[in-house]
Amino acid sequence: MRKRTTRLIGALGSLALAGTLVACGSSSSNSAAPLSNAVDASDAKHPEWSTYTFTIGDNGGDGSQALAKLTGVFDNAPYKVKFARFTYGPPLVQAAASGDIDLGSVGDVPPITGAAKEYGFKVVAVNRSLRPDQAAENIIVPKGSKLKTAADLKGKKIAVPQGSSAHGLALNALKSVGLTPKDVKLTFLDPAAGATAFNTGKVDAWSIWNPQSAIAVKNGARILVKGLPPIDQTSSYYVASDRSLKDKTKRAALTDVLERLSREFAWAVKNPDQYAQALSKEQGIPLSDAQASLAAYSNRVTPVEQSDIDLEQKLADAFLDAGQITKKVDVKPITDNLLPAGYDSSKLKVTS
Repeated sequence: MRKRTTRLIGALGSLALAGTLVACGSSSSNSAAPLSNAVDASDAKHPEWSTYTFTIGDNGGDGSQALAKLTGVFDNAPYKVKFARFTYGPPLVQAAASGDIDLGSVGDVPPITGAAKEYGFKVVAVNRSLRPDQAAENIIVPKGSKLKTAADLKGKKIAVPQGSSAHGLALNALKSVGLTPKDVKLTFLDPAAGATAFNTGKVDAWSIWNPQSAIAVKNGARILVKGLPPIDQTSSYYVASDRSLKDKTKRAALTDVLERLSREFAWAVKNPDQYAQALSKEQGIPLSDAQASLAAYSNRVTPVEQSDIDLEQKLADAFLDAGQITKKVDVKPITDNLLPAGYDSSKLKVTS
């Protein structure tokens, strides 16, 4: 999900796919799963779908793979699915563009940086926060830090995963107090390296998402800037490969994949205790840490709306103005809704 990074799975030195994608097995059958019969899409209705295997990019350990097994949402699907795990968003967008994955969820910035590099993908849906007052990411400072406000970041080192939603938070936080990237020392580090730099005092602040932010705060760190509107978005975006979207039959099947994912997350919101257990398992963190981050994981899946395009365009323009990208990005052409107007997964009837 958005900034919601899975457990740290090793240092990431570049956007090379081999260093960022970890293949996971296809969802397994679970006869007790509550959603195994919730979606009616039979082989008889779509026999051609039986030849497809869809790879779902897991950016951030949002529990999608664990939830798939827990709910059985793909058990009756007339196609196969497997999951691929990424440490953060930019490599996932790159994988979608190359066709190595078919669908994945990222934060607000990776679609922008991906479009600036002319990757072939589209934003196809929004994972919209049900708790927009809950920050999914923050700029944090170590215990004992003398920094009190965003303005105090002037001249300081800030660890940031480059091209991620946390990069956007840092940029907007600086802009809100009249600073630019030139006024600070942005240190581009992947989440694992950022954690090391933060914990060893090599940086003064860290722009990062949950659960890393929540875990750091639990261990004594302090939130300097919350990732909340108007300086940050609380929604994330589903992206899909152009290759899959241009194939009408595969596009229809991919829509079914997205609807099943939306159903499992609708179930998760209504079953927070089991969702926290799924997050704990998938992220490899204590249950208490998963529970501490749970509010920021409450989302509903909806189509992309004009307001989302406007927010993304504003962010894209800010990245260009700040010199963080070198090519102007027009957001509207990289959107292609897979879901019908008015679709809202929070209104789905699910078995609890």
